[in-house]
Amino acid sequence: MRNCLHCTILYFMARGKDRRLGVHVSIAGGPTEGLGRAHALGCGTAQIFTHNPRAWKVAPLRVDEAARFGQAMEALDIRPVFAHASYLINIASQDEAIRIKSVGLLRTEMLRASELGVHYVVLHPGVAHDAEGRGRAARSLLEVLGSEEFSAGLLLENTAARRGDVAAEIPAIAHLQDMAHGLTAGICLDSCHAFAAGYDIRRPGGLRKLSGQIRRHVGIERLKLIHLNDSRGASGAHVDRHEHLGRGEIGAAGLRAFVRHGPFKGVPVVLETPKRDEADDAENLALAAGYMGIRLR
Repeated sequence: MRNCLHCTILYFMARGKDRRLGVHVSIAGGPTEGLGRAHALGCGTAQIFTHNPRAWKVAPLRVDEAARFGQAMEALDIRPVFAHASYLINIASQDEAIRIKSVGLLRTEMLRASELGVHYVVLHPGVAHDAEGRGRAARSLLEVLGSEEFSAGLLLENTAARRGDVAAEIPAIAHLQDMAHGLTAGICLDSCHAFAAGYDIRRPGGLRKLSGQIRRHVGIERLKLIHLNDSRGASGAHVDRHEHLGRGEIGAAGLRAFVRHGPFKGVPVVLETPKRDEADDAENLALAAGYMGIRLR
């Protein structure tokens, strides 16, 4: 198996399938360059933005970008690939102009990911400060997913249950999916967000509660991605502040138990840990590999 800049490809045999570990990587120079960065870190999966996540305007892909991206995925054996949707999108917004702009940008996200061959787009369900927010979010999803078919699937990510979050806890996410007629592909589970929302994943009871709700309300088979992050805030504090693995309130033992929890064992893992210098990603990946029991080859 090939050698990479920092380490070799990470893999783990779980229930007959190779479990993949990766990190969110920069796309400076283009999306295909992001896959190269993931490969250099030894990743078997990766998450990217497909454009500037803090701008409403999205420049077209270069003419050859989709072909190059697909060739790189195959040649570097990076799969699945995830794209995180823009931070500007709020499909639950009470401001109808913002909601409409969000629907348009989400459609662009889905089209762009499908053109590149990205497998899933990850979306935060939205924020509102009235009782109708979840309904608006569902209507927005139907406007995008019900209007055309995309090769990329859409994953809803759990959030930290800050004031206004319309779908932070698992039953709420499942309700939103049902309201959107089941057109989403599944969910992305973020460890920091779950912890902040009150699931104390450091403790067996908290892990069982979380996985039990996913099994009952969503289906474990629809859990397509885990974001592995430590948390700067306490459990139930509703603070969305990611921390380096093992340095936050969840801690190394809690994160190890989380990624080795039986129902989660076959799910790809992507890190969204802070990046203060170039060594951070490699260090966090090495820690995550140890937590997961992955063998380096």
